[in-house]
Amino acid sequence: MAVGQQGEFVAVVNDTDPASGGKAYSLKISGNNHAQLLGKKIGDTVDGIFVGEGEQTLSGYKLQITGGSDKTGTPLRRDLDGGSRQAVLVTQSTGFKGHKLVFKTKGGEKKRFRYKPDGLRKRRNFRGNTINQDTRQINLKVIDSGNKSLADILAPGSEEASD
Repeated sequence: MAVGQQGEFVAVVNDTDPASGGKAYSLKISGNNHAQLLGKKIGDTVDGIFVGEGEQTLSGYKLQITGGSDKTGTPLRRDLDGGSRQAVLVTQSTGFKGHKLVFKTKGGEKKRFRYKPDGLRKRRNFRGNTINQDTRQINLKVIDSGNKSLADILAPGSEEASD
């Protein structure tokens, strides 16, 4: 769960470039950039200039919103409209793994088993697909890269240390 102040998001940017090894970077979004993302939905593309603060903005990048969570850790779900919390009966999918953990003692040690019974459904809380004031974390993936790599933009301390 991402912890933040009111009027602030934590953006988790996933670098889809195979050369980078699929790293993810965490950035803060606040101020005017925070207001630019309100009302966006999962699947929308945003300009990288709105992600990050100061020199760590991702200008030249295009990012797609892939998910997120609210202040309590409740995940956003693509197929629910709006930004309110809803209790949904779900099978194995986003937000529900679809198995039961059972602990058995065997030979003096406790072992964990996962059972996946057919038709297992649970009622889980989800948040709609729209980003609002209650959202605290936004997951993003890179669609179009800028001139500099994400590692160069988000780790300027390593360049200064080598000089």
